[in-house]
Amino acid sequence: MQAIPTSPERASASLSQLFSYPFRIFFLSMTVLAIVAIPVWVLEVTGVVQLPLALPALFWHQHEMLFGFLSAAIAGFLLTAVCVWTQTNRTHGALLAGLWSVWLAGRLLLAFGGNLPDWLVQGVNLAFLPLVMIDAGWRVWKARQKRQLMILLVLGLLWLMQIGFVTRLDMAFSYGALIMAMALISIIGGRITPAFSAGWLRQRGGNAEAVKMIPALDMAALFSMILLMASLVTGWQTVTAVIAVVAASLMLVRLYNWKGWLVRKDPLLWILHLSILWVPVALILLAGSLVAGWPTNAWSHAAGTGAIGCLILGVIARVSLGHTGRPLVLPKGMVLAFVAIQLAAVVRVLTALNLIPWHPGIGTSTLLWILAYGLFLVRYTGILASPRPDGREG
Repeated sequence: MQAIPTSPERASASLSQLFSYPFRIFFLSMTVLAIVAIPVWVLEVTGVVQLPLALPALFWHQHEMLFGFLSAAIAGFLLTAVCVWTQTNRTHGALLAGLWSVWLAGRLLLAFGGNLPDWLVQGVNLAFLPLVMIDAGWRVWKARQKRQLMILLVLGLLWLMQIGFVTRLDMAFSYGALIMAMALISIIGGRITPAFSAGWLRQRGGNAEAVKMIPALDMAALFSMILLMASLVTGWQTVTAVIAVVAASLMLVRLYNWKGWLVRKDPLLWILHLSILWVPVALILLAGSLVAGWPTNAWSHAAGTGAIGCLILGVIARVSLGHTGRPLVLPKGMVLAFVAIQLAAVVRVLTALNLIPWHPGIGTSTLLWILAYGLFLVRYTGILASPRPDGREG
Protein backbone atom coordinates (compact mmCIF):
# COMPACT_ATOMS: atom_id res chain seq x y z
CA MET A 1 0.00 0.00 0.00
CA GLN A 2 1.38 3.40 -0.91
CA ALA A 3 1.86 5.85 1.93
CA ILE A 4 0.19 9.23 1.81
CA PRO A 5 2.71 11.85 0.60
CA THR A 6 3.76 14.36 3.22
CA SER A 7 5.36 17.22 1.28
CA PRO A 8 3.07 20.20 0.50
CA GLU A 9 3.30 19.61 -3.26
CA ARG A 10 2.58 15.88 -3.01
CA ALA A 11 -0.10 16.47 -0.37
CA SER A 12 -1.89 18.82 -2.76
CA ALA A 13 -1.64 16.23 -5.51
CA SER A 14 -3.13 13.62 -3.21
CA LEU A 15 -6.02 15.91 -2.33
CA SER A 16 -6.80 16.44 -6.00
CA GLN A 17 -6.53 12.67 -6.49
CA LEU A 18 -9.51 12.22 -4.17
CA PHE A 19 -11.63 14.11 -6.70
CA SER A 20 -10.37 12.19 -9.72
CA TYR A 21 -13.02 9.47 -9.33
CA PRO A 22 -16.28 9.44 -7.34
CA PHE A 23 -15.44 6.35 -5.28
CA ARG A 24 -12.33 7.95 -3.81
CA ILE A 25 -13.84 10.96 -2.05
CA PHE A 26 -17.19 9.37 -1.20
CA PHE A 27 -15.79 6.14 0.25
CA LEU A 28 -13.36 8.10 2.39
CA SER A 29 -15.99 10.63 3.52
CA MET A 30 -18.64 8.03 4.38
CA THR A 31 -16.06 6.12 6.41
CA VAL A 32 -15.28 9.22 8.47
CA LEU A 33 -19.01 9.78 8.96
CA ALA A 34 -19.47 6.14 10.01
CA ILE A 35 -16.77 6.48 12.65
CA VAL A 36 -18.04 9.83 13.97
CA ALA A 37 -21.84 9.62 13.73
CA ILE A 38 -22.45 6.46 15.78
CA PRO A 39 -20.44 7.58 18.85
CA VAL A 40 -21.97 11.05 18.64
CA TRP A 41 -25.45 9.54 18.72
CA VAL A 42 -24.54 7.35 21.73
CA LEU A 43 -23.14 10.40 23.53
CA GLU A 44 -26.29 12.37 22.65
CA VAL A 45 -28.78 9.80 23.94
CA THR A 46 -26.76 9.25 27.11
CA GLY A 47 -26.63 13.01 27.76
CA VAL A 48 -22.85 13.33 27.60
CA VAL A 49 -22.92 15.89 24.76
CA GLN A 50 -25.60 18.10 23.27
CA LEU A 51 -25.18 19.35 19.72
CA PRO A 52 -27.55 21.89 18.11
CA LEU A 53 -29.03 19.15 15.92
CA ALA A 54 -31.59 20.13 13.31
CA LEU A 55 -33.56 16.94 14.10
CA PRO A 56 -34.31 15.11 17.36
CA ALA A 57 -31.38 12.82 18.21
CA LEU A 58 -33.03 9.53 17.16
CA PHE A 59 -34.25 10.98 13.86
CA TRP A 60 -30.83 12.55 13.24
CA HIS A 61 -29.19 9.16 13.81
CA GLN A 62 -31.56 7.41 11.43
CA HIS A 63 -31.23 10.08 8.76
CA GLU A 64 -27.45 10.18 8.86
CA MET A 65 -27.07 6.43 8.54
CA LEU A 66 -29.68 6.13 5.77
CA PHE A 67 -29.25 9.35 3.82
CA GLY A 68 -25.74 10.41 4.85
CA PHE A 69 -23.70 7.23 5.13
CA LEU A 70 -25.69 5.11 2.67
CA SER A 71 -26.13 7.91 0.10
CA ALA A 72 -22.39 8.54 0.00
CA ALA A 73 -21.77 4.83 -0.53
CA ILE A 74 -24.35 4.81 -3.34
CA ALA A 75 -22.77 7.85 -4.99
CA GLY A 76 -19.26 6.44 -4.78
CA PHE A 77 -20.21 3.04 -6.17
CA LEU A 78 -22.86 4.01 -8.72
CA LEU A 79 -21.13 7.03 -10.26
CA THR A 80 -18.00 4.94 -10.70
CA ALA A 81 -19.74 1.78 -11.96
CA VAL A 82 -22.11 3.54 -14.36
CA CYS A 83 -19.15 4.99 -16.24
CA VAL A 84 -17.85 1.45 -16.81
CA TRP A 85 -21.31 0.16 -17.77
CA THR A 86 -21.98 2.97 -20.24
CA GLN A 87 -18.39 3.66 -21.39
CA THR A 88 -18.68 7.35 -20.51
CA ASN A 89 -16.21 9.68 -18.84
CA ARG A 90 -16.64 9.93 -15.07
CA THR A 91 -17.62 12.99 -13.09
CA HIS A 92 -14.43 14.40 -11.60
CA GLY A 93 -12.64 17.58 -10.61
CA ALA A 94 -14.77 20.66 -9.91
CA LEU A 95 -18.07 18.94 -10.73
CA LEU A 96 -17.33 16.10 -8.34
CA ALA A 97 -16.18 18.58 -5.70
CA GLY A 98 -19.47 20.46 -6.09
CA LEU A 99 -21.52 17.27 -5.69
CA TRP A 100 -19.50 16.25 -2.65
CA SER A 101 -19.96 19.73 -1.16
CA VAL A 102 -23.74 19.30 -1.32
CA TRP A 103 -23.39 16.03 0.61
CA LEU A 104 -21.04 17.61 3.17
CA ALA A 105 -23.27 20.67 3.62
CA GLY A 106 -26.17 18.36 4.42
CA ARG A 107 -24.18 16.68 7.19
CA LEU A 108 -23.07 19.99 8.71
CA LEU A 109 -26.53 21.56 8.56
CA LEU A 110 -28.15 18.60 10.30
CA ALA A 111 -25.46 18.46 12.99
CA PHE A 112 -25.26 22.18 13.76
CA GLY A 113 -28.31 23.79 12.15
CA GLY A 114 -30.81 23.53 14.97
CA ASN A 115 -31.52 27.27 14.75
CA LEU A 116 -31.65 27.47 10.96
CA PRO A 117 -34.84 27.47 8.86
CA ASP A 118 -36.25 24.03 8.08
CA TRP A 119 -36.48 24.83 4.36
CA LEU A 120 -32.72 25.38 4.19
CA VAL A 121 -31.74 22.22 6.06
CA GLN A 122 -34.28 20.08 4.26
CA GLY A 123 -33.61 21.58 0.84
CA VAL A 124 -29.87 20.94 0.93
CA ASN A 125 -30.30 17.40 2.21
CA LEU A 126 -32.98 16.56 -0.34
CA ALA A 127 -30.84 17.86 -3.21
CA PHE A 128 -28.13 15.20 -3.10
CA LEU A 129 -29.86 12.02 -4.28
CA PRO A 130 -31.53 13.74 -7.28
CA LEU A 131 -28.12 15.06 -8.36
CA VAL A 132 -26.71 11.53 -8.19
CA MET A 133 -29.68 10.19 -10.17
CA ILE A 134 -29.29 12.90 -12.83
CA ASP A 135 -25.57 12.16 -13.19
CA ALA A 136 -26.17 8.42 -13.55
CA GLY A 137 -29.46 8.77 -15.44
CA TRP A 138 -28.22 10.74 -18.43
CA ARG A 139 -25.42 8.21 -18.96
CA VAL A 140 -27.87 5.31 -18.83
CA TRP A 141 -30.24 7.13 -21.18
CA LYS A 142 -27.47 7.98 -23.63
CA ALA A 143 -26.25 4.37 -23.66
CA ARG A 144 -29.83 3.02 -23.88
CA GLN A 145 -29.12 0.57 -21.07
CA LYS A 146 -32.60 -0.30 -19.86
CA ARG A 147 -31.17 -2.80 -17.41
CA GLN A 148 -29.91 0.03 -15.20
CA LEU A 149 -33.30 1.74 -14.96
CA MET A 150 -34.34 -0.46 -12.03
CA ILE A 151 -31.50 0.99 -9.96
CA LEU A 152 -32.72 4.51 -10.75
CA LEU A 153 -36.28 3.51 -9.89
CA VAL A 154 -35.25 2.21 -6.48
CA LEU A 155 -33.14 5.33 -5.89
CA GLY A 156 -36.17 7.44 -6.73
CA LEU A 157 -38.27 5.53 -4.21
CA LEU A 158 -35.50 5.92 -1.63
CA TRP A 159 -35.60 9.67 -2.24
CA LEU A 160 -39.37 9.72 -1.76
CA MET A 161 -38.83 8.02 1.60
CA GLN A 162 -36.33 10.75 2.48
CA ILE A 163 -38.83 13.46 1.59
CA GLY A 164 -41.45 11.89 3.83
CA PHE A 165 -38.95 11.40 6.63
CA VAL A 166 -37.50 14.92 6.80
CA THR A 167 -40.79 16.73 6.25
CA ARG A 168 -43.01 14.64 8.53
CA LEU A 169 -40.55 13.00 10.95
CA ASP A 170 -42.49 9.78 10.57
CA MET A 171 -40.49 6.61 11.26
CA ALA A 172 -42.61 4.71 8.72
CA PHE A 173 -40.59 6.50 6.05
CA SER A 174 -37.27 5.52 7.61
CA TYR A 175 -38.49 1.92 7.63
CA GLY A 176 -39.51 2.29 3.99
CA ALA A 177 -36.03 3.64 3.25
CA LEU A 178 -34.47 0.58 4.91
CA ILE A 179 -36.52 -1.65 2.65
CA MET A 180 -35.39 0.31 -0.41
CA ALA A 181 -31.79 0.04 0.78
CA MET A 182 -32.23 -3.72 0.92
CA ALA A 183 -33.80 -3.57 -2.55
CA LEU A 184 -30.58 -1.96 -3.78
CA ILE A 185 -28.68 -4.78 -2.10
CA SER A 186 -30.97 -7.19 -3.94
CA ILE A 187 -30.04 -5.59 -7.29
CA ILE A 188 -26.36 -4.74 -6.91
CA GLY A 189 -25.48 -7.57 -4.54
CA GLY A 190 -27.35 -9.92 -6.84
CA ARG A 191 -25.11 -8.89 -9.71
CA ILE A 192 -21.66 -8.73 -8.18
CA THR A 193 -21.79 -11.52 -5.59
CA PRO A 194 -22.53 -14.50 -7.86
CA ALA A 195 -20.45 -13.02 -10.70
CA PHE A 196 -17.38 -12.52 -8.49
CA SER A 197 -17.87 -15.93 -6.89
CA ALA A 198 -18.13 -17.75 -10.22
CA GLY A 199 -15.07 -15.89 -11.51
CA TRP A 200 -13.04 -16.81 -8.44
CA LEU A 201 -14.00 -20.48 -8.78
CA ARG A 202 -13.24 -20.47 -12.49
CA GLN A 203 -9.75 -19.05 -11.95
CA ARG A 204 -9.00 -21.83 -9.44
CA GLY A 205 -10.48 -24.70 -11.38
CA GLY A 206 -13.53 -24.91 -9.15
CA ASN A 207 -17.13 -25.61 -10.06
CA ALA A 208 -18.13 -22.18 -11.37
CA GLU A 209 -21.23 -23.66 -13.03
CA ALA A 210 -22.64 -24.43 -9.57
CA VAL A 211 -23.22 -20.69 -9.06
CA LYS A 212 -26.58 -19.90 -10.63
CA MET A 213 -28.30 -16.62 -11.44
CA ILE A 214 -31.99 -16.82 -12.34
CA PRO A 215 -33.26 -13.52 -13.79
CA ALA A 216 -36.93 -14.28 -13.07
CA LEU A 217 -36.08 -14.98 -9.42
CA ASP A 218 -34.05 -11.78 -9.23
CA MET A 219 -36.97 -9.72 -10.53
CA ALA A 220 -39.43 -11.45 -8.19
CA ALA A 221 -37.20 -10.64 -5.21
CA LEU A 222 -36.90 -7.00 -6.26
CA PHE A 223 -40.61 -6.48 -6.83
CA SER A 224 -41.42 -8.17 -3.53
CA MET A 225 -39.21 -5.58 -1.80
CA ILE A 226 -40.93 -2.69 -3.58
CA LEU A 227 -44.33 -4.12 -2.66
CA LEU A 228 -43.13 -4.59 0.91
CA MET A 229 -42.09 -0.93 1.13
CA ALA A 230 -45.48 0.26 -0.11
CA SER A 231 -47.32 -2.03 2.31
CA LEU A 232 -45.12 -1.04 5.24
CA VAL A 233 -45.58 2.69 4.69
CA THR A 234 -49.36 2.33 4.36
CA GLY A 235 -49.57 0.32 7.57
CA TRP A 236 -51.12 -3.00 6.49
CA GLN A 237 -49.47 -5.09 9.20
CA THR A 238 -50.63 -8.63 8.41
CA VAL A 239 -50.20 -8.18 4.66
CA THR A 240 -46.78 -6.62 5.26
CA ALA A 241 -45.70 -9.59 7.39
CA VAL A 242 -46.71 -12.05 4.67
CA ILE A 243 -44.85 -10.07 1.99
CA ALA A 244 -41.77 -9.89 4.24
CA VAL A 245 -41.72 -13.67 4.63
CA VAL A 246 -42.11 -14.12 0.86
CA ALA A 247 -39.29 -11.64 0.17
CA ALA A 248 -37.06 -13.38 2.75
CA SER A 249 -37.75 -16.75 1.14
CA LEU A 250 -36.87 -15.46 -2.32
CA MET A 251 -33.60 -14.00 -1.05
CA LEU A 252 -32.68 -17.24 0.73
CA VAL A 253 -33.23 -19.20 -2.49
CA ARG A 254 -31.01 -16.74 -4.35
CA LEU A 255 -28.28 -17.06 -1.71
CA TYR A 256 -28.45 -20.85 -1.94
CA ASN A 257 -28.04 -20.63 -5.72
CA TRP A 258 -24.92 -18.48 -5.29
CA LYS A 259 -23.18 -21.24 -3.26
CA GLY A 260 -21.34 -18.95 -0.87
CA TRP A 261 -19.72 -21.86 0.99
CA LEU A 262 -17.64 -22.62 -2.10
CA VAL A 263 -15.77 -19.29 -1.76
CA ARG A 264 -15.36 -19.34 2.02
CA LYS A 265 -11.56 -19.14 1.71
CA ASP A 266 -11.68 -15.63 0.20
CA PRO A 267 -12.66 -12.88 2.69
CA LEU A 268 -13.53 -10.49 -0.16
CA LEU A 269 -16.23 -12.97 -1.21
CA TRP A 270 -17.54 -14.48 2.02
CA ILE A 271 -18.14 -10.99 3.39
CA LEU A 272 -20.57 -10.35 0.49
CA HIS A 273 -22.50 -13.59 0.97
CA LEU A 274 -22.65 -13.27 4.76
CA SER A 275 -23.72 -9.62 4.58
CA ILE A 276 -26.57 -10.31 2.16
CA LEU A 277 -27.74 -13.09 4.49
CA TRP A 278 -28.71 -10.29 6.87
CA VAL A 279 -31.45 -9.26 4.42
CA PRO A 280 -33.68 -12.32 5.00
CA VAL A 281 -32.81 -12.20 8.71
CA ALA A 282 -34.06 -8.60 8.83
CA LEU A 283 -37.21 -9.48 6.89
CA ILE A 284 -38.07 -12.37 9.22
CA LEU A 285 -37.53 -10.10 12.23
CA LEU A 286 -39.77 -7.51 10.53
CA ALA A 287 -42.56 -10.08 10.12
CA GLY A 288 -42.14 -11.06 13.77
CA SER A 289 -42.39 -7.46 14.89
CA LEU A 290 -45.69 -7.08 13.04
CA VAL A 291 -47.45 -10.25 14.13
CA ALA A 292 -45.66 -11.36 17.30
CA GLY A 293 -44.61 -8.09 18.89
CA TRP A 294 -40.85 -8.57 18.50
CA PRO A 295 -38.91 -5.31 19.05
CA THR A 296 -39.01 -3.15 15.93
CA ASN A 297 -35.41 -2.02 16.32
CA ALA A 298 -34.28 -5.65 16.00
CA TRP A 299 -35.19 -5.83 12.32
CA SER A 300 -34.13 -2.25 11.64
CA HIS A 301 -30.63 -2.91 13.01
CA ALA A 302 -30.39 -6.27 11.26
CA ALA A 303 -31.04 -4.27 8.09
CA GLY A 304 -28.98 -1.20 8.97
CA THR A 305 -25.96 -2.54 10.84
CA GLY A 306 -26.11 -6.02 9.33
CA ALA A 307 -27.14 -5.89 5.68
CA ILE A 308 -26.18 -2.29 4.89
CA GLY A 309 -23.21 -1.69 7.18
CA CYS A 310 -21.58 -5.08 6.52
CA LEU A 311 -22.14 -5.13 2.75
CA ILE A 312 -20.91 -1.58 2.26
CA LEU A 313 -17.65 -2.40 4.05
CA GLY A 314 -17.17 -5.50 1.91
CA VAL A 315 -17.95 -3.68 -1.34
CA ILE A 316 -15.79 -0.63 -0.72
CA ALA A 317 -12.86 -2.82 0.35
CA ARG A 318 -13.00 -4.61 -3.01
CA VAL A 319 -13.88 -1.66 -5.26
CA SER A 320 -11.11 0.49 -3.77
CA LEU A 321 -8.55 -2.17 -4.68
CA GLY A 322 -9.88 -3.00 -8.13
CA HIS A 323 -10.41 0.55 -9.36
CA THR A 324 -6.99 1.71 -8.16
CA GLY A 325 -5.26 -1.07 -10.10
CA ARG A 326 -4.18 -3.09 -7.08
CA PRO A 327 -4.34 -6.87 -6.62
CA LEU A 328 -7.49 -8.13 -4.90
CA VAL A 329 -5.57 -8.93 -1.73
CA LEU A 330 -6.88 -7.44 1.50
CA PRO A 331 -4.54 -5.09 3.37
CA LYS A 332 -3.40 -6.24 6.79
CA GLY A 333 -6.14 -6.11 9.41
CA MET A 334 -9.14 -6.07 7.08
CA VAL A 335 -10.18 -9.65 7.86
CA LEU A 336 -10.46 -8.48 11.46
CA ALA A 337 -12.55 -5.55 10.20
CA PHE A 338 -14.94 -7.95 8.42
CA VAL A 339 -15.29 -10.07 11.55
CA ALA A 340 -15.79 -6.98 13.72
CA ILE A 341 -18.58 -5.53 11.57
CA GLN A 342 -20.44 -8.85 11.57
CA LEU A 343 -20.10 -9.10 15.34
CA ALA A 344 -21.29 -5.49 15.69
CA ALA A 345 -24.48 -6.46 13.87
CA VAL A 346 -24.99 -9.60 15.96
CA VAL A 347 -24.49 -7.74 19.25
CA ARG A 348 -26.73 -4.85 18.19
CA VAL A 349 -29.60 -7.17 17.19
CA LEU A 350 -29.26 -9.25 20.37
CA THR A 351 -29.35 -5.99 22.35
CA ALA A 352 -32.52 -4.95 20.54
CA LEU A 353 -34.05 -8.32 21.41
CA ASN A 354 -33.18 -7.68 25.10
CA LEU A 355 -30.83 -10.66 25.17
CA ILE A 356 -27.92 -8.35 26.04
CA PRO A 357 -28.36 -5.42 28.49
CA TRP A 358 -28.67 -2.07 26.72
CA HIS A 359 -25.55 -0.22 27.95
CA PRO A 360 -22.99 -3.02 27.44
CA GLY A 361 -24.70 -4.03 24.20
CA ILE A 362 -24.67 -0.54 22.72
CA GLY A 363 -21.13 0.07 23.92
CA THR A 364 -19.80 -3.20 22.50
CA SER A 365 -21.52 -2.87 19.12
CA THR A 366 -20.34 0.74 18.83
CA LEU A 367 -16.72 -0.21 19.56
CA LEU A 368 -16.87 -3.07 17.06
CA TRP A 369 -18.34 -0.75 14.41
CA ILE A 370 -15.61 1.84 15.02
CA LEU A 371 -12.94 -0.88 14.88
CA ALA A 372 -14.23 -2.16 11.55
CA TYR A 373 -14.51 1.18 9.77
CA GLY A 374 -11.46 2.54 11.59
CA LEU A 375 -9.35 -0.25 10.12
CA PHE A 376 -10.67 0.61 6.67
CA LEU A 377 -9.77 4.27 7.22
CA VAL A 378 -6.24 3.39 8.32
CA ARG A 379 -5.57 0.85 5.58
CA TYR A 380 -7.33 2.51 2.66
CA THR A 381 -6.78 6.26 3.03
CA GLY A 382 -3.42 5.99 1.27
CA ILE A 383 -4.96 3.83 -1.46
CA LEU A 384 -7.82 6.26 -2.07
CA ALA A 385 -5.58 9.33 -2.01
CA SER A 386 -2.82 7.95 -4.26
CA PRO A 387 -2.65 7.50 -8.03
CA ARG A 388 -2.89 4.04 -9.54
CA PRO A 389 0.49 2.27 -9.52
CA ASP A 390 0.17 1.53 -13.26
CA GLY A 391 -0.31 5.22 -14.12
CA ARG A 392 -3.79 4.71 -15.62
CA GLU A 393 -6.88 6.67 -14.69
CA GLY A 394 -8.80 5.29 -11.75
